[in-house]
Amino acid sequence: MSSLPVPYKLPVSLSTGACVIIKGRPKLSFINDPQLQVDFYTGTDEDSDIAFHFRVHFGHRVVMNSLEFGVWKLEEKIHYVPFEDGEPFELRIYVRHSEYEVKVNGQYIYGFAHRHPPSYVKMIQVWRDVSLTSVCVYNGRR
Repeated sequence: MSSLPVPYKLPVSLSTGACVIIKGRPKLSFINDPQLQVDFYTGTDEDSDIAFHFRVHFGHRVVMNSLEFGVWKLEEKIHYVPFEDGEPFELRIYVRHSEYEVKVNGQYIYGFAHRHPPSYVKMIQVWRDVSLTSVCVYNGRR
């Protein structure tokens, strides 16, 4: 299976009911402190606000936040990180009515309340110390 370029950028239009599916694996052993970062930008460049910032410090913690007018808001940290060293992962981010719901390998892990309407999101970027096999966005209700 071929790898996607990292960082990987994807223009999107999100609405309630959408799902972002990211498949990949950490490139480094957890002892080297690899990271995975997913940013939902409100514009089509990296200077835009970030509606949802999701950063995994593999083996340590997950940090979620938003960036508004160039200022980071209140950070939410979780110390449960269900990724396995050297193993592939499937990260799903569902756009729910009031939050982003995050699942890792089919297990509900986190919820992050919307700070910007999902319709403001125009680009997703996935990057850091990962090898990506796919990044897909499914819009609509089921």
